[in-house]
Amino acid sequence: MPNLLAMSFEGELAPSLDLVCLRPGRTLPDGWGIGYYPGGEPSASVLKEPAPPTGSIRGELVKAWEHLESSLFLLHIRTATWGSVSDANTQPFSRSWGGRDWLFAHSGSMKDRLSPEPEARFEPVGSTDTENVFCRLLNWLFEQRKRSLGDVDPVVLRDWFAAMNDHGGLTSVLTDGRDLVVYADRRGDGDAYLWKVTPPHDRPSFSDQDLVIDLSSRGMPARKGVLVSSEKLTPAEGVAGEWVGVAPGTLLVIRQGAITAEVGAASPDGGSVRPVGGSRATMQRPMTAQVQRYEVKHRTVYRYKEPVVRSAHLFRLTPVHDRLQELIEHHLHISVDGRQRDYEDVFGNRARRLLVDTPFSEMVLEARSLVELRDTDPLSFRPLRARSMIPLVWMPWQRQILQPYLLPPELPESELAELVDYGMSFVERNDYDLLDTLLDLNSTIFNEYKYAAGTTTLSTTAFDVYANRRGVCQDFTNLFICLARLLGVPARYVCGYIYTGPKHDNQRQGEASHAWLQVYLPEVGWKGFDPTNGILTQTQHVRVAVGRNYVDATPTSGTIYVGGGGETLEVDVRVEPVERGG
Repeated sequence: MPNLLAMSFEGELAPSLDLVCLRPGRTLPDGWGIGYYPGGEPSASVLKEPAPPTGSIRGELVKAWEHLESSLFLLHIRTATWGSVSDANTQPFSRSWGGRDWLFAHSGSMKDRLSPEPEARFEPVGSTDTENVFCRLLNWLFEQRKRSLGDVDPVVLRDWFAAMNDHGGLTSVLTDGRDLVVYADRRGDGDAYLWKVTPPHDRPSFSDQDLVIDLSSRGMPARKGVLVSSEKLTPAEGVAGEWVGVAPGTLLVIRQGAITAEVGAASPDGGSVRPVGGSRATMQRPMTAQVQRYEVKHRTVYRYKEPVVRSAHLFRLTPVHDRLQELIEHHLHISVDGRQRDYEDVFGNRARRLLVDTPFSEMVLEARSLVELRDTDPLSFRPLRARSMIPLVWMPWQRQILQPYLLPPELPESELAELVDYGMSFVERNDYDLLDTLLDLNSTIFNEYKYAAGTTTLSTTAFDVYANRRGVCQDFTNLFICLARLLGVPARYVCGYIYTGPKHDNQRQGEASHAWLQVYLPEVGWKGFDPTNGILTQTQHVRVAVGRNYVDATPTSGTIYVGGGGETLEVDVRVEPVERGG
């Protein structure tokens, strides 16, 4: 039976907790308690029961009550070592500081009996070593004027726990309702294990002879989460993942179901933070790139079993020409004669319309372009301006101009609401910072969604991609665009080419058109994000067309009025670097 369990999720969840240890014939614990933050509020709710009776009504409540919903949970099952069996000595303990409720729970026992600090702001009510440690920690935070865990350097916090660890076993969990901190005793006096819940998942649950946790009994959205337990619980059949031990002396910081920082055991040099996953420390600006020049060859062949007699076609194959991308040369050859007209569409794309009135069974398009890419440092603006925060505020005329890029796709309201909650988990994890949120989105889609060709179609929606966690470049782009727009950030679809190198793992993307997106940043402009590769666009992405979605930017499209049938399509794209001046 784990005496300590903590859970952090990406958004709110209503799990079912079955305290099997309270059933008839079981050895009853000395007490149990659960703390959580309903509605994402900074105020915590704590339900405790010292000396629980067999068949406890409170125990049945946490199993069946659908309002037990939060993104953070702390559960403690007590075996008394210090202090009487009473409500005052039952974990988790709660105190208010910095405009929020803090919760603390502890696995292990202190060998030294520390006296309460005299005339301190926070004093223990009961007689346990755990509450004494908790009050000492809050007093230290008060003296340091740290009003939230986000204000504290993880290394400094690790050092505080390490010093307190000298007095006895100290595997602990601490939360302020936003961040969850886990500290593993450096001597191994009280284990801590970690399980990462990753979607898509099918009824994930965990159990042992005394406790059953069902994460999906009341419905579980496609969100990730982290479970921390003092013992390994057995996962249900088919639940992907494994328990991983937290190294002794290590401190973890978890927010919205993601580990944002990991600090190893103290060392002579003091140690350092090891950023994990989508944490801000891993989302640094990309290295400054070199100006690059590429030759792009795009060949498309349409073949028909029956001749096409009359048709209309629209081509967007001319790369963009602006201050960050110079179009040096461009030639487009079309094997079929017809009436042609070049023009600029409403999105600023260079387009060619072709009307054909003579029969043909094959059409070959050959576009050759020479471009120079100069977007060497896409975040060069960042040190020059104040942080932009979500929600963004637009002037009325700005909103009117940007409106096409702010409207999300037409989906059922329930699906859009689910995607809003998902998007807000990124916002909250990044303290409402605009750029950090976008970088986190970009990194998460790259790391947690599977590139799987042939698993989606043009009709696949952003919600389908979110729920199934797989797709190709256009799917990941559509999901990012949808989430950005739901958060009030203008986003547009970009179609073009990417140079992936001669032997890159993603070479398949260099042999066809590639899709990514641009978001409009206030007082900066349009900036490119490529969630398929988890990068910002620099001097490897050749822009050809932009629009609200794929339809506005597709390279080739058309309508057959008479004839045709049995169409086949071949596309071959080659992007090769060219020496500048050559």
